[in-house]
Amino acid sequence: MASYLTRFAPSPTGPLHLGHAYSAVTAFNRAQAQGGTFLLRIEDIDRSRCRPDWEAQIYDDLHWLGLSWPEPVMRQSDRLPAYAEALDRLAALGLTYPCRCTRSDIRAAVSAPQEGATGPDGLIYPGTCRHRSMSEAGPQDAIRLNMAKATALVGPVSFHEIGPLHTGLHVLQPLQMKDTVGDVVLARRDMGTSYHLSVTVDDATQGITEVVRGVDLFDATAIHVLLQRLLDLPTTTYWHHDLIRDDQGKRLAKRDDARAIALYRKDGASPADIRAMVGL
Repeated sequence: MASYLTRFAPSPTGPLHLGHAYSAVTAFNRAQAQGGTFLLRIEDIDRSRCRPDWEAQIYDDLHWLGLSWPEPVMRQSDRLPAYAEALDRLAALGLTYPCRCTRSDIRAAVSAPQEGATGPDGLIYPGTCRHRSMSEAGPQDAIRLNMAKATALVGPVSFHEIGPLHTGLHVLQPLQMKDTVGDVVLARRDMGTSYHLSVTVDDATQGITEVVRGVDLFDATAIHVLLQRLLDLPTTTYWHHDLIRDDQGKRLAKRDDARAIALYRKDGASPADIRAMVGL
């Protein structure tokens, strides 16, 4: 059996906040408890928003919290050829198509009363460009997965959740995937990949055995397991934890600088104080 490996994978688009501290420490503690390894991965595919100073702050904050990890750190911006190869494999299976629709186009297309369902990526795509061939793909196109074809190929999608919020085996039938997830984006314009594709490929490359992350990503798990099946990659187990919220019950975001770890540090907080604030 493979030794335990998990990861914390932040994007350097702003300061780490208390929610990040909770997720990182939770993953680190689980690795420590099982004699395994905690990895840090930098998800910096959105080059327009990522900044070197935010990346440096990530390392600094996590070291200050008492976390450590093997070097070198994987950075997604170094891995575009791996994502392109995965995308080519899916295209060769006839499962992808180019899409030129904007967000406003999608909102307009799903404005009818019977439309407008939402999934892990927001509004479920209505299939406007599904007829297009990959031979038509250009730099202004996103690349989508044809969910109906993909699930017809692999059948039901299943994964094991071992976290306390959704413990057990979860199985989504092909029709559920089509109706509640839809044709997700695999490569965004000018980016060459998407969160779903890159996280799936990277977890397999690093040999991750358990994914520890926030419950806000629970509904995306079926997408990642489907991609694992399509790309002949191993399926991990999953531990989705609760989110740290503000006084109004709203989940913390990077724009919520008032909860930034760096500000608590500046005000004299200790790592133990931060752990106590998030219930650890």
